[in-house]
Amino acid sequence: MKSTLQDKTVLVVGRGSGIARAVTLAAREAGARVVVAGRDEESLAKAYNDPGVTPETVDLTDEQSVVALAERLGEVDHIVSTASARARGTIDALSPEILRLSFATKAIGPIILAKHFRDRIREGGSLTLFSGATAIKPVPGMLAVAATNGAADVIAKALAVELAPVRVNAISPGIVDTGAYDALGEEKKAALFADRSAHNPARRIGTAEDIADAVVFAMTNTFLTGVSLSVDGGEPLA
Repeated sequence: MKSTLQDKTVLVVGRGSGIARAVTLAAREAGARVVVAGRDEESLAKAYNDPGVTPETVDLTDEQSVVALAERLGEVDHIVSTASARARGTIDALSPEILRLSFATKAIGPIILAKHFRDRIREGGSLTLFSGATAIKPVPGMLAVAATNGAADVIAKALAVELAPVRVNAISPGIVDTGAYDALGEEKKAALFADRSAHNPARRIGTAEDIADAVVFAMTNTFLTGVSLSVDGGEPLA
């Protein structure tokens, strides 16, 4: 059975670009009112010119910030947490501070969201977290990312049991062209994308819209819970 997002309230935690933006636009297209929340409310306000999108402030590494957001919003129907902290690098480059911030943002943060919103999610609602393909197939330089993604997969399952009947799922993307790889430079980015496109079964790189479609599915399929939904072009099979 599927539900609809028409006139529902969806909280999207993350930036005003990339996957978070695509999820926001997809939810709006499906008829939802969207609250976009992140550390920089001003930049979020500038990212959207839509009366159906309300910017808010939250820092997932600060529990009181999450408490304050919950109190301001009251009830919601669905929550999507796309927030992450950059933690790429080989083991020699990873400091305890980088590791702690990565886990605090992508693993602990969603638990804190669940803690303070569990009684504010309306009947039929859901919480969607983000994992990633490196949880299944780690590659050099992605140790911390793989670890936090693996944690997110387990957290989704555990929260699905603890928060039931609120549904909890994780979305696990592969390589997606959202600008996250721009720091590599055009040449290295193009080479990486060409290599992955040549070897993954889908024969292309993912888009933010691919991931947003999966998030909408996770929010609206009322028999889907405790699942890590791979949207990765079959990348781990390559």
